Amino acid sequence: MNSSADSENEAKPLPGSLAGWLQGQTQLLPGIVTTLLSLIGPLKAMISIKSRATGRYLCANDDFNRLFASENGSILGHTDSELLRSEDASSLRRVEQLVGSQGQPITCEHKLEIAGQRRIFEVTRTLLGSEFLLATWHECTQERQHRLDLERALQQIEQQQRALVAIQREQLQGRSKSEVAGHEWAAQLNQQLRREIDLSTREHREFALAIIALDPLPAELQLAKESAQELALETMGRILRDNTRAMDAVCRIGERSFAVLLSGVGLATAHARMEQLRRHGAAQFILLDGHDLGLSLSIGVGSFPHTAASQDDLLSACEAAAQQAQSRGGNQVALAAIPFCA
Repeated sequence: MNSSADSENEAKPLPGSLAGWLQGQTQLLPGIVTTLLSLIGPLKAMISIKSRATGRYLCANDDFNRLFASENGSILGHTDSELLRSEDASSLRRVEQLVGSQGQPITCEHKLEIAGQRRIFEVTRTLLGSEFLLATWHECTQERQHRLDLERALQQIEQQQRALVAIQREQLQGRSKSEVAGHEWAAQLNQQLRREIDLSTREHREFALAIIALDPLPAELQLAKESAQELALETMGRILRDNTRAMDAVCRIGERSFAVLLSGVGLATAHARMEQLRRHGAAQFILLDGHDLGLSLSIGVGSFPHTAASQDDLLSACEAAAQQAQSRGGNQVALAAIPFCA
């Protein structure tokens, strides 16, 4: 007795629901059904109703009928076995049986061969009483094809990018590792800084130093860290060559960090140039395994003698600024702190 009462309660629509409201508007139902059917057309949805007992189609909207119609111009009275290949008809039948046994709507995808073409549909089925089965069909063949085309295009771009990198490496064969990257090693940075400090002290002029750190890789590329880093460094080398002058010194000072010494440049100008370099990096399209690496840079900028009056202090201040830029989320330029002495 209790289970029967529970079933009846579950079958009742909730107060305020669309189903509950429609149940009390029987005189409006014919008009509502007609209106809903008229709205289905623009949505490119197809509807069919079939008998659960015989599996024969009892009615369908025009779009569905045109898609599956037999030579006599109508699907009415036909079964899936008469309209489709046997394996396709069997896959439809299996889902229909599942809907009948569960009594709940089910949405699934079907790949069917129609008129010699393989087409993909998303189908939602639900029971109409105990005798009928209602199904709504949405074709997604073009959507899937567009997705496949995009994936192929991305793969092609990635292959072309790798081929270009390989050509560049071949052209640079025989050079040292530092020359391949286009940068001097960190050991030369101190020499460059000493020379620039001496020149600036004698001529009473300013110069700037920027520390550039590559931000961490996206989480989905951590497993391909070595390949991703190789591509990022290759791109970084090109950007630095394109955005620095012949008189500037560019040095790689760590696994994912660089230093740029901007001779005769003030702090404001150096900040503007590094911001331009950062934006250039952010605009890069670097593909690896279908993912865009991008090139996110955190940059710390300082100057001599305003930021610091010694080589070590200038380096430390610029490195701290780059770390601060990363701690704020990365992909930004930060100015090194200027000490104020009493």
